[in-house]
Amino acid sequence: MTTVAPLLNMLPPEGRDRMMELATETTFAGGTRIFEEGSRADRFWIIRTGSVDLDMHVPGRRAAFVEQLGPGDLLGWSWLFPPRIWHLGAAAATPVRALEFDAAKVRALFDEEPELYQALTLRIAEVIAHRLQSARGRLLDLYGPAGGGNLRR
Repeated sequence: MTTVAPLLNMLPPEGRDRMMELATETTFAGGTRIFEEGSRADRFWIIRTGSVDLDMHVPGRRAAFVEQLGPGDLLGWSWLFPPRIWHLGAAAATPVRALEFDAAKVRALFDEEPELYQALTLRIAEVIAHRLQSARGRLLDLYGPAGGGNLRR
């Protein structure tokens, strides 16, 4: 599992085993919408194979590409934080195999094992921070001054 699910490998062995008891294998055909921005976030996935494109609704235009996720990546973190609504949309860019987790069952497990909640939430926070930094870089590429000028004032 080392290369398949780094998120789970960061957990204590007992916690990882408990999480895996909740996992189900799922697949998505290429082109399948997995979730829509603004809809209820009630599950999440760890991608085993394939790739998923994250996108954002832009009024009056096509959805804007945000990022592509691949093997080992966490797909979905909105389930963890109220109001539990997807902040982005997602579509399978290629055929995808993934581990799927029911968010309510995972949150119930967190109630039983607070140290698991802390370990997983810390890891998910690291994922979110990395994705925000990546998005920042893409925005600077798109809208920053030519030649990579300094945007600080």
